[in-house]
Amino acid sequence: MQTWNNRAARMARGITLVLLGSTLLTACFDGSSSSSESSQSELDTNLFPADGQLEATIRRTEGGVPHIKADNLKSAAFGHGYAQGQDNVCMLAEAVVKARSERAKYFGPGPDDINIINDFSFKAQKILSGAETEFPALSDESRALIEGFAAGYNKYVAETDPADLPAECRSQPWVKEISPIDLLAHYRIVGQYASGALFATGALFVAVPPGESPNPLPVISATGGELEGFFKQVALNARSNASEIEDFQDMGLASNAWGVGSDLTENGKGALLANPHFPYTGHRRLYQVQMTVPGYLNAMGAGLLGTAVPLINFNENLGWSHTVTTSRRFTLYELTLKDGDDLVYVKEGEEKPITSETFQIEVFDGSPNPVVLEKTFYYSEYGPMVSANAITDGGLPSWGASGTAYTYRDANASTTRLLDTWLQMSRASTLAEFQDVFRSCGSTLWTNSTYADDQGNAFYIDSSSVPNLSDATLAVIQFKRQASPAYNQLFEGGLTLLDGDTSRDDWVEGECDGLVPYEDKPKLLRTDWVQNSNDSYWSTNPDQFLTGYSPMFGPEESALGPRTRLGISMLQNPMSSGAVSPTAPLPAGQDGKFGALDLINVIYNNRAWYADQFLQELRDRCTTIGATPVNIPGGGSRSVDQACGVLQSWDGLYNVDSVGAHVFRVFIANYRKSFGSDLTIAFDPEDPVETPSTPSSNNAGTADDIMLQALAVGLNALDQVNIAYDADLGAVQYYQPSGGALPGLAGGSLSGGTPTDLGASFPWHGGDGSIDGTFNAIGVVSDLFLEDTRFPRVAPSTIDDTGGLSATSGEGWRMARGTSWHFGLEFTDNGPEAYGLISYSQSTDFESPFFNDQSLRYSEKSFRPILFKAEDVEANLLPQGEMTISN
Repeated sequence: MQTWNNRAARMARGITLVLLGSTLLTACFDGSSSSSESSQSELDTNLFPADGQLEATIRRTEGGVPHIKADNLKSAAFGHGYAQGQDNVCMLAEAVVKARSERAKYFGPGPDDINIINDFSFKAQKILSGAETEFPALSDESRALIEGFAAGYNKYVAETDPADLPAECRSQPWVKEISPIDLLAHYRIVGQYASGALFATGALFVAVPPGESPNPLPVISATGGELEGFFKQVALNARSNASEIEDFQDMGLASNAWGVGSDLTENGKGALLANPHFPYTGHRRLYQVQMTVPGYLNAMGAGLLGTAVPLINFNENLGWSHTVTTSRRFTLYELTLKDGDDLVYVKEGEEKPITSETFQIEVFDGSPNPVVLEKTFYYSEYGPMVSANAITDGGLPSWGASGTAYTYRDANASTTRLLDTWLQMSRASTLAEFQDVFRSCGSTLWTNSTYADDQGNAFYIDSSSVPNLSDATLAVIQFKRQASPAYNQLFEGGLTLLDGDTSRDDWVEGECDGLVPYEDKPKLLRTDWVQNSNDSYWSTNPDQFLTGYSPMFGPEESALGPRTRLGISMLQNPMSSGAVSPTAPLPAGQDGKFGALDLINVIYNNRAWYADQFLQELRDRCTTIGATPVNIPGGGSRSVDQACGVLQSWDGLYNVDSVGAHVFRVFIANYRKSFGSDLTIAFDPEDPVETPSTPSSNNAGTADDIMLQALAVGLNALDQVNIAYDADLGAVQYYQPSGGALPGLAGGSLSGGTPTDLGASFPWHGGDGSIDGTFNAIGVVSDLFLEDTRFPRVAPSTIDDTGGLSATSGEGWRMARGTSWHFGLEFTDNGPEAYGLISYSQSTDFESPFFNDQSLRYSEKSFRPILFKAEDVEANLLPQGEMTISN
């Protein structure tokens, strides 16, 4: 197999590689000058090469980090696309297959027909066709980035023998050159992760008027015969998928971010903690890169796979990180249908049509010719129709059942400003310039932004795309929430249901095309600190609560999660190691001021809020009960003294050498279910960090003690799978990459090939952020596929209420999400200084030297300097780590 080391040999020759123009990319998509470059007098040479020739230098430093330098933005993106192709070609190729609605074409129907459902749904959401429409309207900057990245990826694909590709896509026909429109279509899916993508697993698919079957119809069969009923289960599977979503606010993603201002830093400049908690697999992996265009751009950061510019970045003067926001990115509309006509709705007394469009997809079933399926989807003026009956599991009526039908409008359906936002953030040099990005309607889609700079500013903004609703509409929402428990339940589940029969509930278009403008977004500027760990903007800094904003941004005066409470506590008490962890490093070190090293160590200190809150109380009750058996709810009893002995000596941390952390995990995973009934001090919005708190003393230390019962139930789970109580955490909690299998029928079965563990496993520090309450949040993933992909993975079957403990004897906790691209940054008189890692490493190619090198470093807490200055990069190049590429 061709490995990175083989490719590095070519780098060493110091030659410029030349690739003939792609046969797939024609006109403005062939890497030559686009229409925006046609006039030399108008050509911006910061963006495009004067002669149309793309050229970039890629220098690799420790961890495989590419530092890309070029004379123009398109060439820099060209180098970026090439480097990502080297490291993650299979993931990128599969992402484009998905965006083109071709999974069923190449991989078959998929388990429970998911590929058919996805492909049709993405066509209905205009993922690819919308990209075709939007592309001509993109800015020159976005065109330069997208065209350049696509050309770089295509160069790598064209010069690599298909037989030398990684096992997941070796010799596969779907690994081929792409167009810039394909890449933009991928961005449209990324943009809708927190909105339209939630409906693409089934809710769109089963949205049909009364009397119409939601199943697709075969128009061309593999055998030439009829296939009536062959796909009759597709709609049933789609309906089942739609009903599985319980919270439309929960993306399954989390993060911590701190902006520290001049009052709390060692040198009076700003500092930043960046700690996104993302999947270790699939399209949502983060990839580190530095992009430099002299005089125009110099940014270091990481972005999701395929993004042409990094997303969590810093430059010479400022830096930021993102956390998933509590905001809402879509609204659901109830349409009032015309009597006797299920395809007409009435708004303000005017009849409006529900339109339709029919799509076709190809489905591979193992025969030489694919099956072609056809299906019709429906639309209102707001967007696609959805089955509200399916997504609320019958809580709302089906189409026509009560004279109503349902549709939605998506704040992130358009991606025309996506890359412009991050490029402008990366080019900003002052707070005002950074803020101007959002004054100009920039959006980070579904995230907050937490910022620090060299002037000592700490700034927070909910920079996501949020529907701009009128005061009248917001008042009606508030009234309905108070008057109707059913409506409030929908709202609490992330569904903002509006009336489609009145223009009152239309979005206020304004300056940002229906999105909330800058002046109405939650934001806070401080010189001490701002923070977010996925809770409401309201508690960005408890010394200055943010109130009075649209409820579309999230709740105010609401209880905080444990990561937020712990993070704020460490910021408020930078010289405290916590209640039960005397060996934990002080958050701000001995001087009480934060620097880059302090901030990376805040992530690595592995403190847990629930240990601070409950460990000593549990120890006291353990001492009281001794060896007396504890009554287990549901029947039976057992002693807990052996585990109690372990907890007495546990250091209260989630380090790999901590003994007892996993015992506390199975305890708290059960006890947390009793918080509402057992904690005696209720949540107080005036004291959101310290409340709720304090377990009830009822039955304390007896056989009916709720805390001891939770411990007993957890110990039974450990016993069930032979996990010793006194094991080091690193012996039972680890990261193990897996995969190496083709997706779908390409692998010989509906689900794909057989995945295997790939390489070594690594003891993994940290804990589950919501269950353990650890700041350094990691977690188990039980899905059978790499995130967002159809690549099979080795996945554990887990035991409930254990934080993801494998049901396989001795296997423990197999972590596959959490702390990913993470760093501590400070600005100094000599520029930015940062330390960090990408925990799962840069490459998904098992043969690459960058497949798990940083995983070992994370396991050992051996973070590395984040090299930014040109002289530091030059001094730390890997052997054979430089190449120049051109088209």
